[in-house]
Amino acid sequence: MSKPGAGGAVEEEAKMPPSSSSSSGEGRDGSSADPAPERSPGKVGQRQEIVWRNVILMALLHVGAAYSLVLIPRAHLFTLMWAYLCFFVTALGVTAGAHRLWSHRSYKAKLPLRIFLAVANSMAFQNDIFEWARDHRVHHKYSETDADPHNAQRGFFFAHIGWLFVRKHRDVIEKGRKLDFSDLLDDPVVMFQRKHYKVSVVLMCFVIPTIVPWYFWGESLWNSYFLASVLRYTISLNVSWLVNSAAHMYGNRPYNKNINPRQNPFVTIGAIGEGFHNYHHTFPFDYSASELGLNFNPTTWFIDFMFWLGLVTERKQAPREMIQACKERAGDGSF
Repeated sequence: MSKPGAGGAVEEEAKMPPSSSSSSGEGRDGSSADPAPERSPGKVGQRQEIVWRNVILMALLHVGAAYSLVLIPRAHLFTLMWAYLCFFVTALGVTAGAHRLWSHRSYKAKLPLRIFLAVANSMAFQNDIFEWARDHRVHHKYSETDADPHNAQRGFFFAHIGWLFVRKHRDVIEKGRKLDFSDLLDDPVVMFQRKHYKVSVVLMCFVIPTIVPWYFWGESLWNSYFLASVLRYTISLNVSWLVNSAAHMYGNRPYNKNINPRQNPFVTIGAIGEGFHNYHHTFPFDYSASELGLNFNPTTWFIDFMFWLGLVTERKQAPREMIQACKERAGDGSF
């Protein structure tokens, strides 16, 4: 399948990740696969303190989202379309922004695009870019160990949402201190968003999604708030969490059968291209997070379109020969 948005532009040649970028999930020796996570055999598990504030707030949010469903038949069609648009922008702030750009540095973006993705990331309200990318790099470096913030070895519930209900395991903090985050600290867009994060979240996640339907087509503030803010936000959270839970537990492993992450089509659809997780953990430096030409991947299409507009450069890709070699050497034979 051709890549929408490429506009006939000449594709950049595949580029291997630099050997010094292991903090973003790239192998030190230039290999395609993540380095084997460091484990601590025999360590006694830490009992983690429950954060009741998070438990209560998440419970209220999901109750509000459930109530929002009864408002759908009463809402203006434009309000539902607006809610989905907000969902898509929210998703891009995570997938194209915090994940592929800032966590893995899998491509470079010019200032206007970085500002847009930072604003979209505030609409997502999943912690600021610095904290999101920091935790994600730790997740890749120490995947499925106690140093993994959402360790899937602890079960679906913990990997999905339970990790937010407890204090971080001490290994997450200790191991995280060993990684290099200087690129994030040196990025003025990342630091500006971090400094003004609370204000930007209130505006982008709640105020603007609520005000637009009310102002432009006379939707009630009640419907606007519950549909474009509460329901949209809750769905976007759960879709993102499914990458940590379902995509680490259910699906095939055509690229590396020795790691937990799987190819999960259901997650791919909801997370606009992030469900090809066995591929992503095998080739974390690849900007597409999937094998190009074969998959439904709106985030990749968006990045390609931005490349066509001149706002993206240096898209990193895994060479086909490397992909095929990984399949033959470590894949489960399913693809």
